[in-house]
Amino acid sequence: MANGSGAAKPLYQSGVRRRILLLAGLLGFLCVLVLLAVAAGSYPLSWSTLLQALAGRAEGTASLVIWNVRMPRILAAVISGWALGLSGMAAQSLLKNPLASPFTLGISQGSAFGAAFAIVFLGAGGFSSGALRAGTENAFVLHNLCSVSLFALAGGLLATIVILLLALFRKLAPESIILAGIALSSLFVSGTILIQYFATEAEVASVVFWTFGDVSRSTWNEILVIAAASVLISLFFLWNRWDLNALTAGEDTARGLGVSVDRLRLSGMFVAALAAALVTAFHGVIAFLGLLAPHIARRLVGSDHQMLVPCSALVGALLLLAADTLGRSLVGSGSLPVGVLTSFMGAPLFLYLLLRGATR
Repeated sequence: MANGSGAAKPLYQSGVRRRILLLAGLLGFLCVLVLLAVAAGSYPLSWSTLLQALAGRAEGTASLVIWNVRMPRILAAVISGWALGLSGMAAQSLLKNPLASPFTLGISQGSAFGAAFAIVFLGAGGFSSGALRAGTENAFVLHNLCSVSLFALAGGLLATIVILLLALFRKLAPESIILAGIALSSLFVSGTILIQYFATEAEVASVVFWTFGDVSRSTWNEILVIAAASVLISLFFLWNRWDLNALTAGEDTARGLGVSVDRLRLSGMFVAALAAALVTAFHGVIAFLGLLAPHIARRLVGSDHQMLVPCSALVGALLLLAADTLGRSLVGSGSLPVGVLTSFMGAPLFLYLLLRGATR
């Protein structure tokens, strides 16, 4: 037994070193992609100008383009992809379902409903009047655009609370939680469509634009909020990495090892949903990224959450930044909504997982 253990230890250490090098390679690739994203766009930038700006020595238009236009959206894409990758990884591990993600659980749709409600009913999109608000003397109207983000966050958290209550009081199985999320998603989508039916053309356009998913409207304050939340969420899942590994082996095994499965599932799902709701509140619906990133990460480093947590975050950041950069490159001036591109990436994987599950 001792000889077998001694032979297995070098193999384990070698695998850990290989995965650490892989994570370092992903981080390096992300840094290179950040530089390429800063240089990409309708306003041309030479590499010398780019390096001077990053060193704080550039002035004039180049400095404004880099620090006021491109860098905020690049950092927003990296941090939002980080948070969505973690959220999807947690949902799939805690529910033991490869189809789990913020989008399939209805969290993103709940945020979209909250934003649509704020824009149309409360005037949070900046409209002084609307189809349901002919006069504003006695109406409760929110003119602050930040109110859209607050109501979107509330909508995402509402969807999360409903799912957690069903899981807690009805003792739903993980598979049933996914079905409940799909039903909740349909309900929120129907509610959003009903709100649009009563809205003016300008309000409908505002709601539709918000639901596209876009990181170009990010501000430094929003980036700081999501970054702080992402760091805390990363620490939470790294702290519980061994409990997540035990849960992967089965609920009975996890309970036998002293893991409080119900508490871990409820707290983990709430933290994961908070990450997704924050991203959706500030940047709109970015579909399927939380589904795609964890599957790629598992292919790269396996199911050990000590490596899976940072790898899912890095892959999510890479995918969202690549999608945003591609969207800016395909359109000469402006950009394609990043949510459209992530849907093109994630929808085929979703169908593949369904077909693979059906054939087993």
